[in-house]
Amino acid sequence: MISQPRTSRIPWISLAAALLVALAAALLAPAPAHAAARGAGTVRHGLSQPDYSYADAIREAVWVDTGMDGDGDGRTDRVAADIIRPREPAQAGRKVPVIMDASPYYSCCGRGNESQIKTYDAAGDIVQAPLYYDNYFVPRGYATVLVDLAGTDRSDGCVDVGGPSDIQSAKAVIDWLNGRAKGYSARSGGHTVTAGWTNGDVGMIGKSWDGTIANGVAATGVKGLKTIVPISAISSWYDYYFHQGAALQDGPEWLSDLVESDSAHADCAAEQQKIIDGSPRSGDWTPFWTARDYVKDAGKVRASVFAVQGMQDLNVRTKHFGQWWTALAAHGVERKVWLSQTGHVDPFDYRRDAWVPTLQRWFDHYLLGVDNGIQREPMADIERSVDHWTTDRVWPAPGTKDTSLVLGPTATAGLGTLGTTGHAAPGTTESFTDDPNLWEEDWASSVDTPTPAKTAFTTGVLTKDLRISGGGTVTVTATSTTTSAHLSAVLVDLGPETIRNYLGGGEGITTLGTRSCYGESTAGDSACYLDTAADTENVDHNVFSRGWADLGHYKSLEHGVPLVPGRPYTMTIQLAATDHVVPAGHRLALIVAGTDGGLILPPDTTPTVGIDLAHTVAHLPIVGGAGALHAQPAAARTAHQALRPAAPAPALTPAATLG
Repeated sequence: MISQPRTSRIPWISLAAALLVALAAALLAPAPAHAAARGAGTVRHGLSQPDYSYADAIREAVWVDTGMDGDGDGRTDRVAADIIRPREPAQAGRKVPVIMDASPYYSCCGRGNESQIKTYDAAGDIVQAPLYYDNYFVPRGYATVLVDLAGTDRSDGCVDVGGPSDIQSAKAVIDWLNGRAKGYSARSGGHTVTAGWTNGDVGMIGKSWDGTIANGVAATGVKGLKTIVPISAISSWYDYYFHQGAALQDGPEWLSDLVESDSAHADCAAEQQKIIDGSPRSGDWTPFWTARDYVKDAGKVRASVFAVQGMQDLNVRTKHFGQWWTALAAHGVERKVWLSQTGHVDPFDYRRDAWVPTLQRWFDHYLLGVDNGIQREPMADIERSVDHWTTDRVWPAPGTKDTSLVLGPTATAGLGTLGTTGHAAPGTTESFTDDPNLWEEDWASSVDTPTPAKTAFTTGVLTKDLRISGGGTVTVTATSTTTSAHLSAVLVDLGPETIRNYLGGGEGITTLGTRSCYGESTAGDSACYLDTAADTENVDHNVFSRGWADLGHYKSLEHGVPLVPGRPYTMTIQLAATDHVVPAGHRLALIVAGTDGGLILPPDTTPTVGIDLAHTVAHLPIVGGAGALHAQPAAARTAHQALRPAAPAPALTPAATLG
């Protein structure tokens, strides 16, 4: 029954005055503890609250038409998107934003530290969604969408390893969420499905290949993509398989073969051959790599970027992060970064208690419109020592200057000096003979001992901390005794410290038997994950940046050439981005050698390489510039005594799984 209005006994003038007082109070009062954000429920202390039921969430699958026919069956491919979204906003007619993880790993290999895969009920709706995104964020007013890349799991098409098909798989779903593409209720046939429940705002997240897709989709400039969170992600696929012409591992056809579904294996032989033909093992840059280079399109990025990188990641190396970050900065993209001392590890598994609320605040700001100030906070979080983090207002650190360090000889062949002064006289050389059985750990563990496979250059003992922030270069002028040669340049911190054991099985973490919960659980999808702790190691040397090159590509990546024995060639080796403090009492070393065994493939000859010291220089991003390098004279340094034997080189082939 509709009640009758009660007659007011307040004169209209008094009523108007009361309304004005109330309005003024509302305008001047501080923000309430509960404030509505678009698409969310309540917000408290800058965080969306878990107002909605995860158990009652709507679970559905949609197949989105990509407009491509990768498998050549005469019909356009559809990719599967599994959706989990809160029921209550939909019932109230409120639209929600989307957190998307597009992956090739949902059935073949699994996601996260526990290798979770998707599971389904009898109706084909998702039961277990890997990772915690759905458990945690759906109750807070987000939908999660998990996309199977073309050629994987329940999607049509073929895997093309970071190419147009991979990227269009995710981009098409964003287009569908924004009403620009068609979705269907089934893989073939079915009825059309629209996404009327979303406002079209999307944040993409993922580690490794998943994060790579986020980079690639952002580089298309697609409308609706508001932010991406790439974790240990590729920015240019050439640099996953080569480093300046030097092969890092076997070709991408191995990776596509790993993740493709059984049906794709049967239908994608032609696409697999295109991958093989387009990526010859010569190290030459081909159109195949141009189509998989997202850095060149950084100017198209509309989304904000929260990048996460392990500085000791030997799978997706920090070169990917460094060149992507630099390109984004050049185009004024809003961005944030976490840099850890781990290898290829998700921050959920090394800094969980800080990561989840930080990620939430990031999504709350860019997807829900919550003014929580995260965009005004320090840009960079850096793990300075194990589990000890510092922040920087911008990154690279303020005051960083490109600083030239020159190489000088000593009385001992193969050992030299490194500093801002002490240029070598013209004609001064050192040499090494390539030995693919050795790698950077072998070189670093014998840095003060002359060995035939390396040359080593060290500062004196530092009297003040020296911080290197960013990516450097080493320009080498070299001769080879054969028609091919590879060069390696590595930076080493010489001195005792405790580091994360990034060469261990967990790449810096160890998995415990206890669990902690982030979000809500159902019988088929637990929000509780195995806890982790730092896996540490006491060392006397720490390689913290590295770079490699094929000398035959000295002039161009497009075409390598055979070397003329004895002829000098000059090539600049790019060092991986890092942020490392060499503490007072330690020394900084630069090692120049040949094949970094286990990390790059050797050349087809075994050369002896001569280094012209007078025409070889390192350019390092030093905070404070040349004036920050304070070291005792090299003659006063103490001998470097090994505390550990060199670690065995990692197995290099076949290619490691990206995930």
